[in-house]
Amino acid sequence: MGHDVLIACVGKPSAGKSSFLNAISDATAKVGNFPFTTIKPNQGMAYVLIDCPCSRFDKQSLCKPRYGKCVQGKRHVPIKILDVAGLVPGASQGNGLGNQFLDDLRTADALIHVVDVSGTTDESGKSNCWNIILSTTLIGSSQRLATGYILICGKNGEILFVDTWQPRSSTAETLQLQFSGYGANLAMVNRFLDKFPDKRSLDMWNSDTVMMMVNAFIAERFPTLVALNKIDLPDSDKNIDLISRKYGQDNIVLVSALAETFLRKLHKQKFIKYHEGTDVFELAEDQVDPSVEEKLLTLDDKARNRLERVQDLVLFRYGHTGVQECLQQMIALLKLVPVFPVRNINSFSSSRYAAQLVFM
Repeated sequence: MGHDVLIACVGKPSAGKSSFLNAISDATAKVGNFPFTTIKPNQGMAYVLIDCPCSRFDKQSLCKPRYGKCVQGKRHVPIKILDVAGLVPGASQGNGLGNQFLDDLRTADALIHVVDVSGTTDESGKSNCWNIILSTTLIGSSQRLATGYILICGKNGEILFVDTWQPRSSTAETLQLQFSGYGANLAMVNRFLDKFPDKRSLDMWNSDTVMMMVNAFIAERFPTLVALNKIDLPDSDKNIDLISRKYGQDNIVLVSALAETFLRKLHKQKFIKYHEGTDVFELAEDQVDPSVEEKLLTLDDKARNRLERVQDLVLFRYGHTGVQECLQQMIALLKLVPVFPVRNINSFSSSRYAAQLVFM
């Protein structure tokens, strides 16, 4: 992948997409308990945690990355995160912010579909007691929406590529031209065509074949992870069980974006030392020798009570808030492998201009 990875957060209004963005990245997106808090896309930088080779070779003091950062032998690899306007029924016809939603997603490498697993908001984002199975029918619709306008246009829904198909062009070449605006190359088109059961010529395709092809292309072009958000709210357990039995557990992560945001805030303000992606944090009274490490501040009763609630409802039950887990699973889904080029295999230096530094 010859560019920075871009992951887009999608889902219905009030599912917690902006809260998820703030929890997973350095963004400070506006959040609110009402539909379409997000009008224009928000962007932030998240960091995937991987083991840095400097710890394996005892070179931590010399590791000064130009790309990301290294903290105690853990490399923080930057990933761009995008939060787009909420997806509502009929978005492909322009309902809500459908047209803008389509264009914002066009350059994403993958999608994280944020679902309100508490069932407290309906399909339009309004506060309501909502059937979670109806809500999860939106899982996958964000993918199909992303390519809806490429294939179908006009009042009668004419199929564009059939009109522009040339007999001398192969099916792959014709579709690659149609999907070029979504960054699809010929290799990508060939990959999803290999899995596509209908081998007939394009001029023999009907609308059902087109939709099958859309699904096959989207599965290849936009790998999707589902983040079941708000796991600390009532009814979440019941809804998680319903979703797991209906859809299975593949590519689904349990998340509490607000819990992660709270923990990161306390960490930044020096009240706790939080180890991202785990259930571990340290308080001021846990420090053995504050003179050796940075001294932590003492929490007031209100913050301490909220922290205990996060422990009880999220950390003790699930082992983490799920936010960092989303990034880790997304990297696996995209089949990305970290590489650390070096100039000298003996010293592990990466640049002749900084020969004393390693794994840059």
